[in-house]
Amino acid sequence: MPTSAILPLLNELNLIQDPTQVAKLSKDYYHFSPVLTSLLDDKVADLVVRPSSEAEVMQVVKACVATKTPLTVRGAGTGNYGQCIPLEGGVVLDLSQLNRVKWVKPGLACVEAGAKLAAIDKITREQGWEIRMVPSTYRTATIGGFIGGGSGGIGSITYGQLADRGNLHAVRVVTMEDEPRILELRGDEVQKVNHAYGTNGIITELEIPLGPAYPWAEVIVTFDDFMTAARFGYTLGEADGIIKKLISIHAWPIPSYFAALQDALPEGKTAALLMIAESSLAPLRELAKEFGGTITYEKTAQEAKKGAALAEFTWNHTTLHARNVDTSLTYLQTLFPYDTEMKLLEHMYQHFGDEVMMHLEFFRVHGQVCPAALQLVRYTTEERLNEIIRYHETQGAFIANPHTYILEDGGRKEINETQVAFKAQVDPYGLLNPGKMRGWLERDQT
Repeated sequence: MPTSAILPLLNELNLIQDPTQVAKLSKDYYHFSPVLTSLLDDKVADLVVRPSSEAEVMQVVKACVATKTPLTVRGAGTGNYGQCIPLEGGVVLDLSQLNRVKWVKPGLACVEAGAKLAAIDKITREQGWEIRMVPSTYRTATIGGFIGGGSGGIGSITYGQLADRGNLHAVRVVTMEDEPRILELRGDEVQKVNHAYGTNGIITELEIPLGPAYPWAEVIVTFDDFMTAARFGYTLGEADGIIKKLISIHAWPIPSYFAALQDALPEGKTAALLMIAESSLAPLRELAKEFGGTITYEKTAQEAKKGAALAEFTWNHTTLHARNVDTSLTYLQTLFPYDTEMKLLEHMYQHFGDEVMMHLEFFRVHGQVCPAALQLVRYTTEERLNEIIRYHETQGAFIANPHTYILEDGGRKEINETQVAFKAQVDPYGLLNPGKMRGWLERDQT
């Protein structure tokens, strides 16, 4: 539907129509993938609406449904897979103004979807609590975007993944119907919209669990070889008496891409970037010594407030720093099976060598410590990239493919019938972020 048809229905709202701004607010970090770059470069919305209340969200919904205009929800655009890029134009719904922290209780907070994670923590830490897990884009990412498009992050070594029961308590969802409704999903029902890319409901408010806000020290430990560092990371992950938030292992030459940390990253060494509760630093030092590691960097929580945050060199910020040096680099997302000896991990490290540089993030899967790899790949062709992916899969590793914008073709690998059925209930015209949910596309074809 032409933009002119919907404009009169939105004229009282905060509209953004400047082409440069609309183009900017139609994108995320999809350019980490050369495959997605070719697919998504020309995708842009017709206009952006920035509501400041749930009532205004409902007004936008009514206008879009009346004119059959596609609507794509946006947080801060810090995702990597084109989750918030509109494939069919239409309206981008920028929720950054719905940013209130409505209340905080011991271990629980109620927040609006556009609230930035760092802003939430600033308020909750006054009561001794913080968000359980966050992406490396913590300073700019929104809670709604994280739930809609993320899966875990810094803190997952303790709390697992966002999809784990108990890591999201409740959501308020605006439906995409002729007469939009507000639904409240609680308990397991939150999985209907958790990590659904905003394809089946507009999250406006969430109740999220919190964890104790420890003073987090930042530490770098370096090792002569990668597998020793990996075994150190695994052992630290399983050391339940050491309170930690981040275990990030980087094989050389990845540390060479971290310009701000060069004084702590000797040539040729593998580096472990860690966030550890200050009270656990003594046992950490003993563990590092046991594995022959050298502590080259240590900051108290107070000192860590100044300068570069160590977390911003981990998870997908690692890819960002590497691409700042070499734009031909891309990445994979790999989960290795539970194995205390990490044999498959070691095989992949040896097999691909410098073509697939090893970067590990340790987290918990069903209570077990597992290494997830966000390897850096020296990209040559899409065919070679697919060969690398297939080799991992045939050897027993799980690839959450970051080179697709289709929900089920990335990390899920199968259609979530519950989410498809929920979309049928709340978005009968298929206007929410169209083209991203394969289960819906295949349903349309039958």
